Amino acid sequence: MSTWELETEIESYYERGGERERLTRNARGRLEFARMQDLLRRKLPGGGLDVLDVGGATGVHSKWLAEDGHRVTLIDPVASQVEVAAALPGVTAVVGDARELPYPDASFDAVLLMGPLYHLTERKERVQAIAEARRCARPGGIVAAVTINRTAGWNDFLLFRAGGKDKGLSAEASLRIMREGTLRYYDQDIFTTAYLAHPGEVASEFADAGLGGAAQYAVQGPPGYIPELEALIDNEEVREHLMEGLRIIEAEPSLLGASNHLLTIAAVPA
Repeated sequence: MSTWELETEIESYYERGGERERLTRNARGRLEFARMQDLLRRKLPGGGLDVLDVGGATGVHSKWLAEDGHRVTLIDPVASQVEVAAALPGVTAVVGDARELPYPDASFDAVLLMGPLYHLTERKERVQAIAEARRCARPGGIVAAVTINRTAGWNDFLLFRAGGKDKGLSAEASLRIMREGTLRYYDQDIFTTAYLAHPGEVASEFADAGLGGAAQYAVQGPPGYIPELEALIDNEEVREHLMEGLRIIEAEPSLLGASNHLLTIAAVPA
């Protein structure tokens, strides 16, 4: 049993179930999902791996990883989400916390943090979660983590206002969060308490957790901000052009922060 507790507002947000369809509900979600699949399929160290999906929620990534032939274990702090994930073929799901993983050292070929770092607002806890992932990963394996970039809230504010919608952050909150990084559930009505990071912060936290030399990839890149994204991603020819262009610029240092999400990957020393 973990000694850590999930903040009430974060648990309540996920219990409502809105995140279960987030990656399939609209073009922005579908682009994020497609890019995450594309990146991980290219960066995972082989096939038939033992994969730990930390904070995997209802198993949106565990599902396709298991279908790809990997042996997937999911751990999440929200019991209702674990119940959904446990019903997926090829997925073992348990309740637990990213900061205290209940697995022996070197148990997995890949440890994925596809959401936990969003909600750890204290740097020492983010480093703790990454260090736990490193401990559970085998030599030669990888640790991969997704973070929300610092400008994401401001970009969302602008997109909502451009579309004539009041839902989301206030103008004041969006600028404060861009300066300070911490988003609170009472600032807005579309997410919950979270930390929005600069790419360099994430690389530094990986290094402090014993994973220096991490590679970083912009997930959606600038196209993720296009209001007419729906028309692009549903056109098969244009979609492939979009995906290939994003592969070309995904690791360009000057563009890492120009994306709502960032994927950071480090190899565990052999």
